[in-house]
Amino acid sequence: MKMRLSLRLFISYAAIAVVGGLVAYLTISLLAPRLFEDRLGMMMDSDGTGMSMGAMDATSVRSAFLSALTTSLIVGVLASVIAAGFVAAAVTGRLLRPLNAVRAATTLIAAGKYGGRVPVPSEPELAALATDVNTLAAALADTEARRTRLLGEVAHEMRTPLTVLDGYVEGLIDGVFPAGPDTFASLSDELRRLHRLSDDLSSLSRAQEQRLDLHPVDADLADLARRTATRLAPQFDDAGVALTLNVDTPLPVHVDQDRITQVLTNLFGNALLATPAGGAVTITAQGSGGRGEVVVVDTGVGLAEEDTERVFERFYRVPGQARRSAGSGIGLTIAREIARAHGGDVTVSSAGTGRGARFTVVVPLSSTARSD
Repeated sequence: MKMRLSLRLFISYAAIAVVGGLVAYLTISLLAPRLFEDRLGMMMDSDGTGMSMGAMDATSVRSAFLSALTTSLIVGVLASVIAAGFVAAAVTGRLLRPLNAVRAATTLIAAGKYGGRVPVPSEPELAALATDVNTLAAALADTEARRTRLLGEVAHEMRTPLTVLDGYVEGLIDGVFPAGPDTFASLSDELRRLHRLSDDLSSLSRAQEQRLDLHPVDADLADLARRTATRLAPQFDDAGVALTLNVDTPLPVHVDQDRITQVLTNLFGNALLATPAGGAVTITAQGSGGRGEVVVVDTGVGLAEEDTERVFERFYRVPGQARRSAGSGIGLTIAREIARAHGGDVTVSSAGTGRGARFTVVVPLSSTARSD
């Protein structure tokens, strides 16, 4: 059974007091009688008359007793202090070992070394502290790995448009490409791609640092979904994908309309890209448990079980699927962060590869709607 630190400290202090008192008692018990007898003997010898103990007056006996008691107390207190010091040092050392281990681990963490772990002691409070430090080290190690991976991913995403731009510029200099509208249009496309990557990274940074500039107003989530779908409807028609809307139920929310429209645009656009010609996308707005939901169901390529959460990671590409857009690859990451900044979330489920996917954006309904 693990003993709590407060109880252990109390027992330690009590043990120190008991040890000190016991040592003092034993010392005085053993030393006082002998000292008293010695003092009496010295007094009788110094008198020179050889009188008996009964002949001595009360003052002499009292003086001998106080002298023996004082000496015994001094020796007993010193012995008890020394014994208590040894016990206290042993108890303190045992309690400080896990704290020193935590201190050493935090020093390594501050130096950027996240591999060390603190041994978990038996005391629940110290064990909780050690566990928290180990969790912190693991989280920082994961964050550092993500940061390193992000740098590589950003460099990879920028390399392609920069390579294309470099090739076009060299071609223009060498006269391989004509300085015409088509060439400059291609250059403009790559520049727009770089600008979009820069803007998306900036939005992602603000979202993850909870620095999104939100301007919430009273709105209807179903109406936002309807207007977004209507704006994208021509793209669905061109792609030969059937679009079905079930957004007749009003869902009053208090949100930043532009940001939520950005989330919906991303989800609707991804559903369109994932669905081949002849497929269908169904958008449903509904309320459930004080929350407004917009559900996007497609009949597209679907997701494997291991990919259902990873699609929200920055720059993650589903293995085996060709890249179908010029997007930055962090749209879903930004969409989830925006929804969470509103107190909601974006989730996904899929029956498997080739069986479509279901994306759901959830936003809390306004307080008036919940009370109704």
